Amino acid sequence: MKNSAPIGFLDSGIGGSTVLTKTLALLPNENYVFFSDSANCPYGDKSDEEIIERCDKIVSLLINDYNCKAIVIACNTASAKASAYLRKKYSLPIIAIEPAYKMVYDRNPDGFTLVMATNGTLESEKFHKLYYKYNNHKTALIACVGLADIIEHGTKAELSDYLDKTLDEYKGKAQNVVLGCTHYPLAKKEIKNVLGDVEFFDGANGVSRQLKRVLDEKDLLSDSKEKGNVTFIDSSLDGKVREEKKNRFFKIISEEHI
Repeated sequence: MKNSAPIGFLDSGIGGSTVLTKTLALLPNENYVFFSDSANCPYGDKSDEEIIERCDKIVSLLINDYNCKAIVIACNTASAKASAYLRKKYSLPIIAIEPAYKMVYDRNPDGFTLVMATNGTLESEKFHKLYYKYNNHKTALIACVGLADIIEHGTKAELSDYLDKTLDEYKGKAQNVVLGCTHYPLAKKEIKNVLGDVEFFDGANGVSRQLKRVLDEKDLLSDSKEKGNVTFIDSSLDGKVREEKKNRFFKIISEEHI
């Protein structure tokens, strides 16, 4: 029964769908429960205590109400701020994501690099250790305040205007772009419209592979031959908002699998 239990995903909104899509491709026979905390999105401007409290409540729900066998923190800010606390408190596997800055070091260390992330991620001790270990000294760190919220709730015009203003000085200069928030891959097209032909780096594939390794080591991989199910939960109290989030979420993960 444990092997057929679902894997819980949590994010401040639907950005974590970009991580789930990679996981679905790698582990299609698993069952999943995705918790979108859109009532509290974005996490990037919240205190450590607020983020830990929210993540603790969500993980508790995923374990107690849905019997999840593992948790994926599909949010860079939540991973940076809450993963250590959650791993101390809970005994099940907890997989966290981080900006894919090491991938730049491995693949194009001499290219000018932008790291786009929230304030919470860039200011975290976890990111500082990663950054100083692999710093190519050709990197700009951009705290994209409000970008996740625009991707989550805004219009295409608002998104294009934000990116034009934020990335203007890097047009034709940037070669690598680290997407340090799981919402940001949903804006790849718009980012390229500003910066040109850049190479993107994010942690979704690495998280998916790590999840598979951990489940395999603990003998928790599903033995089902059937395609698994995905359950979506959103924390908004507004029923219309919840339905809109659900529809967009399933559109994203279905498009990724065409």
